[in-house]
Amino acid sequence: MSIASSNRGFDYTNDLSVLEQWVGQSRNTTDVITEASCLKLSHTLGGHTLPTSRIPAIGDAIAPLWHFIAHQGSVPNDRLGLDGHPKRGDFLPPVALPRRMWAGGRFRFHHDLHVGDLVVKNSTVDRIEMKTGRSGSLCFVTVSHSLAVAGKTCVEEEQDLVYRDDPDPDALRPAAKPARTDADFSTVITPSEVMLFRYSALTFNGHRIHYDRDYARTVEGYPALVFHGPLTATLLAGLAVSQTGRRLKTFSFRGLAPLFDTAPFTISGAVDRDSVSLWATTPEGGIAMQASADLAD
Repeated sequence: MSIASSNRGFDYTNDLSVLEQWVGQSRNTTDVITEASCLKLSHTLGGHTLPTSRIPAIGDAIAPLWHFIAHQGSVPNDRLGLDGHPKRGDFLPPVALPRRMWAGGRFRFHHDLHVGDLVVKNSTVDRIEMKTGRSGSLCFVTVSHSLAVAGKTCVEEEQDLVYRDDPDPDALRPAAKPARTDADFSTVITPSEVMLFRYSALTFNGHRIHYDRDYARTVEGYPALVFHGPLTATLLAGLAVSQTGRRLKTFSFRGLAPLFDTAPFTISGAVDRDSVSLWATTPEGGIAMQASADLAD
């Protein structure tokens, strides 16, 4: 299926009947999980997602969600939007709502991905829904991804994207709900500008809220740089592996409140037999992300 981009005849719109034309849109990409990228990601994460201090080498299995460093698309600068993301209307629908967030995702791990693997990724727009929330209009776009090596599916993923209105500049940001306090294990993450810049570079994420402090404050209304949701999810998935010593069979996450680069926060987990509940806690004690994982035998 092929659809012209918004730059070639499609205007941005919130008309669901137009946006639904993108359901079924797909693309295939091929990339290698390189040793150099894994080394850089390990240094960026500070070892939080590794069960040992050993840096992955060619042939080693990568930690869950490390595949985010591969298959990063690129467009010319003149096809970027104000926020640094590629303009919409090519693979993703031309939603007119200005704010885009990666709100959550679900993963099934059938086989390990390894450093040096040549991975084929198939991505498809599965669902598009328009809703109304406290902040106004919302558009939910669900994209499925399948990652395969030598014809064998290794990881299946569903990605939830949310588009929303700009918030009222005079409105108070709602406080995050209190996080759980019954963790079996926890670790403190100390974010920094450099950490966020490195992760943006590794995943080729141009969203300016992660590295442009003036933009994050004056345009999007955040008090500081925003910690990447997928980075928080990667830390939580890695925490489950490092603390249980077992592979993950499934993993899911949902972002609930933003984290920022200005103060340490905590990631935690609680084990119940073959499953793990995981969460990230804001410096104020609120829940920023909740996640769950099923452990493999």
